[in-house]
Amino acid sequence: MTMKQMTNMPPAGTKMVVVGGCGGMGRALVEAALAAELSVTVLDLARSIDQSPPRAGVAAIACDLSDEQSVVAAFERIAATWGSIDCLVNLAGYTGERITVENLSVKEWDEITDCCVRGVFLAARSAIPLLRKGRNASMVLIASTFAHLVSVRGFAPYAAAKAGVVSLGKALATECAPEIRVNVISPGLIQTPFLDGGTGRGPRASNLNPDKYALGVPLRRLGNPEEIAAPILFLASPSASYITGQVLHVNGGVWAP
Repeated sequence: MTMKQMTNMPPAGTKMVVVGGCGGMGRALVEAALAAELSVTVLDLARSIDQSPPRAGVAAIACDLSDEQSVVAAFERIAATWGSIDCLVNLAGYTGERITVENLSVKEWDEITDCCVRGVFLAARSAIPLLRKGRNASMVLIASTFAHLVSVRGFAPYAAAKAGVVSLGKALATECAPEIRVNVISPGLIQTPFLDGGTGRGPRASNLNPDKYALGVPLRRLGNPEEIAAPILFLASPSASYITGQVLHVNGGVWAP
C-alpha cells in the first residue's frame, strides 16, 4: 500500500456493524461513520432502540447479546441484506450496582459477564463468516481500563469480563489472520449514560464520583464519546492495515499495566 492510499478513515461505502450503537459511544461512532459515508447497521437491545433510535438511514436490529438465538438471528438478517460486512465494532457493556464479591449474587455475576464477554464471543462468532467476505476486514472490541487496573471497589464482574474481552481479542487476532484484523480499545471513564446504568436498562446508582475519579487522571477529566469513535475508525482504516492483536488505551493517561 502506498502513502497515497493510506487514510485514517475507512473508505466510503464500508459496511460497519455497531453492536451497542444506541449508547453514548455508539451514537458518536455512528455519526462519525455516517459523516465518512460508511454504511452502518446498529444492533442493540429493543428498549435501547426505542429510547434512542438511530437517525434515518441507519438500520437498527434488536439484539440481546445474552441470548444466543437473538444474536444468530440478527446476523442472519445482516447476511440477507448485505451478504458481507467489512467491520464489526462491539461496544456493548453493562455493570450493575457496586457490590463486593463477598456480597455478590450469582445472578448478578452472570448478567454482567453474559453481556460483557459471552455476548462478545457470540457476536464475533456470527460475524466472522461475513467479515471473511468483506474488504479490509476488521473487528474492534471495547474493553475497559478496569480490565487492567481495578482501583475502585465493587466492579469485579465487570473487570473480569472486560479482561476476558482483551484476551478474546488477542485470540481472535491469531485465529482470524490474515483475512481479519482484530484489535481492542480500553477506554477510561467516558461521559455517557453508561455511568448511570446505560441505555436500555433501568438506572442504577453507581456511587462513582466522576469528579473525584478525574482527579486521578493525568489529563484531569473524563473522556468524551468522540474521543473513542476516532480511534475506532482509525483501527478500521487502511492506515491500520498492519495492526492486529493490539490493545489501545484511551484513558487520559491512567497507568494500566
